[in-house]
Amino acid sequence: MADYTLEEKDSFIVLGIGTELKSHYSDFAGLNKEKAEFWSAVEQDGRLDTLKAIATNDYIFAVNEAVNNKMMYYAGVMTEASLPEASRIIQFPKGEYLVVKGEAKTADELGNQLAGIAFGQVLPEATNFAYVGGPNTTALMGQRNDLVFGEMWIPVVRK
Repeated sequence: MADYTLEEKDSFIVLGIGTELKSHYSDFAGLNKEKAEFWSAVEQDGRLDTLKAIATNDYIFAVNEAVNNKMMYYAGVMTEASLPEASRIIQFPKGEYLVVKGEAKTADELGNQLAGIAFGQVLPEATNFAYVGGPNTTALMGQRNDLVFGEMWIPVVRK
């Protein structure tokens, strides 16, 4: 089984700028393309820099969340502040989280790699915990040795 940990986390809030993903949830190529285009847009138009300026730490969050039966995707930061251009305050509950760590050449690559491990290997094989919904996120934590590193955080419950 893939390398992962279960960690207790306090509740936290991510302020996000989002987009609705239109691809079918099993169309990974389509979803990855939509996510890459969204990241490119928020980086180029300055919205990501605006978020970073009010962040309480250096992490950048890529959040997946179902809202009103829509698949939403957000670029976000931890903050207590608000912004007019932000589209959602995303509340992550206190509790246990599946944490998968990794590193890759790009943020896109890292996100895809961590999601593949978490949803393709760890969760299907897990016997003592399960994901029951709610927002999940990839936390981009920094760079070292020309690689981006971070973690995927998925809230889980004990079976």
